[in-house]
Amino acid sequence: MEVSGRGLFTGSDAHLRFRPAAPYSGISFVRVDQPNPIRIPARVENVSKRARRTSLRNGTIGVETIEHCLGACAGLEIDNLDIELSGDELPAGDGSSLQFVNALVEAGALDQQAPRQDYVVTEVVRVSDGDTELVALPSVSPDAASLEILYDLDYGPEGPIGRQILAITVTPEEFVRNIAPARTFVLQHEAEQLRQSGLGTHLSYADVVVFGPDGPIENTLRFPNECVRHKILDLIGDLMLLGRRLIGRIHARKSGHALNHELVRVLLQSAAREEHARSLLSDAVLGIQQVQRILPHRYPFLLVDRIVELEGTRRAVGIKNVSINEPYFQGHYPGRPIMPGVLIIEALAQLGGVLLSQELEHKGKIAVLLSLDNVKFRKAVEPGDQLRLTAECVRVTARGGQLKCRATVGADTVAEAVIRFGMTDENPG
Repeated sequence: MEVSGRGLFTGSDAHLRFRPAAPYSGISFVRVDQPNPIRIPARVENVSKRARRTSLRNGTIGVETIEHCLGACAGLEIDNLDIELSGDELPAGDGSSLQFVNALVEAGALDQQAPRQDYVVTEVVRVSDGDTELVALPSVSPDAASLEILYDLDYGPEGPIGRQILAITVTPEEFVRNIAPARTFVLQHEAEQLRQSGLGTHLSYADVVVFGPDGPIENTLRFPNECVRHKILDLIGDLMLLGRRLIGRIHARKSGHALNHELVRVLLQSAAREEHARSLLSDAVLGIQQVQRILPHRYPFLLVDRIVELEGTRRAVGIKNVSINEPYFQGHYPGRPIMPGVLIIEALAQLGGVLLSQELEHKGKIAVLLSLDNVKFRKAVEPGDQLRLTAECVRVTARGGQLKCRATVGADTVAEAVIRFGMTDENPG
């Protein structure tokens, strides 16, 4: 399906064609007007800094004002698409997303035999700039599979726009009915500034919603709160730069494209950290057999299941899975099983022994606990918890070492201590 028209800012003629793409390809713009077609994936790393719009660039070739088209793709739940473009800016239409929605609906979507890759918000992520703010939160229901947006647009008590607040659950039906028709808007003095800089000179008041002191000039609003609806449209389009559909909740206050892009970057960083953590858990640096070769401890006193990070003699991270089958739960306590704090410290000490064993001068020796300082217990550890043990070197000598140790469950610190060790021969006889 094809769409033609002039760009919103540049006024240049443009023509685009939608073509289906293979599973997991994502959405890409393809500049087919170049001698060799240039592909520009719709990802945040390709964003080119522009005022009042979202633009992408691959080398010297770019594509401008993509947010309304990406909003249409997101609203209609289209994952994989090549958008072939002749021109450097997408056709503006009436400043809304309707022309792209209509073209995509008329063309129809193809079901692909591949599971959708969603981005599910699992922790609170916040970005801000002055009085503008975006917060991503997990869905209220763990079974939710949608994006909820609450947008607070505030132009102050004076002026024709005022404050507009809207909450919406993004579904194809809701998007087409209540978000896609909302048009780009500017204040009169902003329109004059754009004209003076050579942008939008081809537009009249009938082509874009311009607010004067008394409201829209020579135009009629489609919704009383059309402005906040258009802001949600821009946000939905910008969130597509994740490369995946977003599942969760977004609270927005006065955000624009730059802050939208920043939220996407932070979400991708969070996803990378989670993926790194999962890879560490699935691929242990030292498995239990290797841990047993280093530590002399055995059942029921071996309290490190595996080592997931080991940075020479500087730092080690280990895992202890706490099971109801641990023998000490029979008596500590029968009615409320809690892992004894001294055993948490022992687990940290055992991890410290593994770390100190990496020192060349300590080979063939075992670490013996000499002293504990600054011991603190902050939260109970119960059956089903996974203890993440961290030991960091403070000082290492030929005769021992001092380590700063911490145990966490999820994001919570449950215990910490500074532990001093001495090294002794493994077989003193």
